[in-house]
Amino acid sequence: MDTAAGSDPLPYAPGTGARPVPEVEPEVVGRWRSGGGELVELLTEVRARLGGVAAFRLGPSPTVLVTDPQAVQHVLALHPERYVKRSHRARLLVGDGVLAATGAAWKSQRRLLQSQFTGTGMRRHEHRITAAARTTAARWDAYARDGRTLDVGREMRRYALDAIWRTLTGHALDDETERELAAVAGVGAALPTLPADATAARDAVAADLARIDAVARHAIEAARKGEAGPDGPGVLHFLLDAARERPEYTDQLIRDELVTLLAAGHETTATTLTWLYLLLDRYPGAREQALAAGGDGSPQRRQALQALVHETLRLYPSAWILPRHAAEADTLAGHAVEAGTDILVCPYLTHRDPELWHDPGEFDARRFTAPDGRPTHPGAYYPFGVGPRACLGLQFALRESTVLLEHLLPAHTLTFSSTPTRTAYGITIRPDGPTPASLNATTGP
Repeated sequence: MDTAAGSDPLPYAPGTGARPVPEVEPEVVGRWRSGGGELVELLTEVRARLGGVAAFRLGPSPTVLVTDPQAVQHVLALHPERYVKRSHRARLLVGDGVLAATGAAWKSQRRLLQSQFTGTGMRRHEHRITAAARTTAARWDAYARDGRTLDVGREMRRYALDAIWRTLTGHALDDETERELAAVAGVGAALPTLPADATAARDAVAADLARIDAVARHAIEAARKGEAGPDGPGVLHFLLDAARERPEYTDQLIRDELVTLLAAGHETTATTLTWLYLLLDRYPGAREQALAAGGDGSPQRRQALQALVHETLRLYPSAWILPRHAAEADTLAGHAVEAGTDILVCPYLTHRDPELWHDPGEFDARRFTAPDGRPTHPGAYYPFGVGPRACLGLQFALRESTVLLEHLLPAHTLTFSSTPTRTAYGITIRPDGPTPASLNATTGP
């Protein structure tokens, strides 16, 4: 990397052999500020100018952007104790849930929940995911018969919320709960624009937080009374059982874990599925290829459908940016990083790097089925993160998405009335606008 392209490079410890991190010129940041662009636009230019480990300044101290696969692996997987997660932007919503927890508390909470979302735990949820998919498929069949228009984004949120609600409580999602839990997405969308002051931020979304708390409180009380749903006890019952032996699991922490799993367990999946249908509208041949890979329920078709999901996540990863903080000085890809430096690991840019991916702007699910179709380095594809803080619900999200596609993709094609022209870069990347569409029944690929 050529440090001559930048100015005022980061200082480094003499004698370590590490080079300073190249830093982009202040004029680049100035132009971005004056243009009022998205942060992703600045990060894209920084990476294009200086490569996969580069610095820029939004204030007096530099921030280091990391997109190089080896550097990504170094930060997220190999040395998470050096590059720590500080206060999460979603803490206002999820409190001390596992998404925002740190240190020993995070380790304990993650260890407890891991059993519910891997291996045997996932098998317990399979029938609940399938039931939610069948409910959605029946609703889509009715839309097709009646010729009604649907909003794809809303439908995907409804499905994903139903799947996680069944998993948490053992009950299917009812209309009233769906209406109240719309507040989860509302708070999530508002987070990037809320005031910096914690009290002012909470006041701005107080009404939505009260609605969420009321739903959580009712669900906890019902579970404590032994009111398991038709599918038996869910993850919420598991947490209440754990509380008998773990005093840290107060009602507040159980509320925080419940809201964390609701927020993380439906919004990202819904957004991914919405993007997938928008991409299939532009690349209709991808649907045909997936369905032609094998018969209904075959491993070949399932693999092809998973590839559609993976390719969507490549272009629109669940978390498009992963902030970290250097707790100690380190050498990163040959560059000196001072203690206290803010780090931005960016899956969105790694996944679109033409040095790693052929025609990275094109949607081609065969990258994930063909031999040598994708880079093999684990730091080249990480839509759910990588390392110890990788998304706990990775298997759940992939299974949830694939099961829905198994039910919907063979039965219908979509015709969009209009599609969003903008993309919103918040905690997730989402289409910024409605996604109205009509359904066309089909009998094959």
